[in-house]
Amino acid sequence: MITQTIRYDLANGIATITFDEQGSPVNTMCLQWQDDLDAIAAQVVKDREQIKGIVLASAKSTFFAGADLKGVMRSTAADGPRVFTEIERIKRNFRTLETQGVPVVSCLNGAALGGGWEVALVGHHRIAVNNPKVQFGLPEITLGLIPGGGGITKMTRLLGLMAAQPYILESKLFGPEEALKIGVVHELVATAEELLPKALAFIEAAQGKPEACQHVWDRKDYKMPGGTPSNPKIANLLSVAPAVLKQKTRGLYPAPEAALAAMVEGAMVDFDTAMRVESRYLAGLMISPVAKNMINTFFFNMNAIKGGQSRPGPSTGSGRTEKYQPKKVGILGAGMMGAGIAYAQATRGIATVLKDVSPEAAEKGKAYTAKLTQKRVDKGQMAAEKQAGILSLITPTASAADLKGCELIIEAVFEQRELKAMVTQEAEPMLAEGGFFASNTSTLPISGLAQASGKPEKFVGIHFFSPVDKMKLVEIIRGKQTDDETIARAYDYVQALGKLPIVVNDSRGFYTSRTFGTFVMEGAAMLGEGIPAPVIENCAMQVGMPVGPLAVLDETALSLSVHVLEQTRLDFQKEGKQYVATPGETLVEHMVKQHKRPGRAGGSGFYDYPEGQKKVLWPTLKTLFEKPDKAYNLQDIKDRILYRQAVETARCLSEGVLTSVHDGNIGSIFGIGFPAWTGGALQFIYGMGIEAFEQRCVELAAKHGSGFVLSDAVKAAIRQHQPVY
Repeated sequence: MITQTIRYDLANGIATITFDEQGSPVNTMCLQWQDDLDAIAAQVVKDREQIKGIVLASAKSTFFAGADLKGVMRSTAADGPRVFTEIERIKRNFRTLETQGVPVVSCLNGAALGGGWEVALVGHHRIAVNNPKVQFGLPEITLGLIPGGGGITKMTRLLGLMAAQPYILESKLFGPEEALKIGVVHELVATAEELLPKALAFIEAAQGKPEACQHVWDRKDYKMPGGTPSNPKIANLLSVAPAVLKQKTRGLYPAPEAALAAMVEGAMVDFDTAMRVESRYLAGLMISPVAKNMINTFFFNMNAIKGGQSRPGPSTGSGRTEKYQPKKVGILGAGMMGAGIAYAQATRGIATVLKDVSPEAAEKGKAYTAKLTQKRVDKGQMAAEKQAGILSLITPTASAADLKGCELIIEAVFEQRELKAMVTQEAEPMLAEGGFFASNTSTLPISGLAQASGKPEKFVGIHFFSPVDKMKLVEIIRGKQTDDETIARAYDYVQALGKLPIVVNDSRGFYTSRTFGTFVMEGAAMLGEGIPAPVIENCAMQVGMPVGPLAVLDETALSLSVHVLEQTRLDFQKEGKQYVATPGETLVEHMVKQHKRPGRAGGSGFYDYPEGQKKVLWPTLKTLFEKPDKAYNLQDIKDRILYRQAVETARCLSEGVLTSVHDGNIGSIFGIGFPAWTGGALQFIYGMGIEAFEQRCVELAAKHGSGFVLSDAVKAAIRQHQPVY
């Protein structure tokens, strides 16, 4: 029997069910697969007397990829009953296969994630190829969903309430060896060719052994590992679990709370009821806006970035298809950024020349890699030999001659145009033939910096975020003369570091710094209006920003913001224009110049930093700025924080600074900490509904100024780029 997504063969008493979705590189739970599974389950029941064992296998390089997420994106609030019925239908067929009284073996030739792992759990016996690159697990929480094909119910019954939590609530993925260790896989084999013989051997040995033909939870003597919620020890731990979870989610992410509820409620009832409880929670999440936001960005947008959709190729005229593999890269400046880039390169096997004004400064930059790797050595996560190999790849120097032969040189010096021009002209002649040059600037326009280059078409912005060892995002900035080949090579370089590249066009502040600036300056403006600092900081946290705008300004340095402001004024002056500072910029300048509070690195900013204690807001802010009679609306404050960034992102899209929605969403979340529940600054607009977003902007603009005004061009850009599923 052959369907469009599944093949069924019955020979010598063995029913082999092979998942093979036609026209797709992976197997998914698409609607066709659901229909086909109905037919296969019915056929198994029909052939029951001839079957002595069932094998679940895959014709793809992976076992099973999971749910059809495009289908989720198309669902509406009215689709709840239909979604619940579909989930229950899949589970009913799973249950049919696993309760025929014959052994079912899952042959895991590759990854099984989400719904794919739930398919694997249908097997009473699971055999996996022992490949360390293969991953299993339930990542649904990261997409705003929960495992709903039996994953919560089965993993909880296999591992127990407490032991299952990391795999369900934290979406912890695991490889074959860990799967064997925790008991969710029973055998490992070296190659895929060994799977079927092992499966057949298990089926043969299981004949006449009822316990081998059923799951542990179906056995009469089953007891949940660690105990049920009625166990006093478990009850004590569960009594605080919701509060701990709420502290992490801030009430903005419904999926982890639903998963915990399904785990606990399911543990108090019989298996079939527990499965229904799980289905109801999943159905509710599948039609929720948060799930759609997160699926859009963390699945579709992320795959677009990883798949190189913003990377120029033959279709753009660059003619470059082969991937660039960086071998030797130079870095100018061994400060915090330069040292961080050196670490990122060396740990990926790239020979690195780290140049600074003195050998001592360069050595200090290399010491940063020694410090980070030593932590891993001390924890047993890295061998000393591996550390030595990484350190040997970094050559600290004060001589430009040592840069000779580098395919790429990145300047990471202080944000001063003249200094950047000087180091560019000194180092650029050292590039290997066909090499390219990059600036790590966060604000200065690339086209202007490229004027110091002899080959502006080979000059690009590669903007890392601090700290480089932790931040995944890298912003690639195309100058007016930068060619496609250089952008493509920069994209490949960033991916070689294991980071996420977004590509933007040149402008002051590019995308991320420009939008980040609106967040922090809106916070400073609110302070200047008389709104209490604690209210501003807490509202930002309540909408999901990692920290408040005043705390962020302190971390990035108020003095740096003032330096950027002064540079902007000079640039405008050279163009015969006058730059008018925003209220937020004016307040920050006042803090630095009048009150000598430059930020955390300088010892004080909006916060005080008592030695050995937690930071506290500077008490004088209250007397300096707070207006006791100031009326404020908490929802307005929250909306100002999110809408201001979303409006600026939409403006970037309209102006061509951003050329894609995926770059805007990924850039906002990973670059400036825009809340993940929104799906990013542009998905925030689409998830809200374009008309509703525009109406709220009109209200905010009337109260709080031009930062919330949407021009006709911006409105048109929002509509033009709206994703369709």
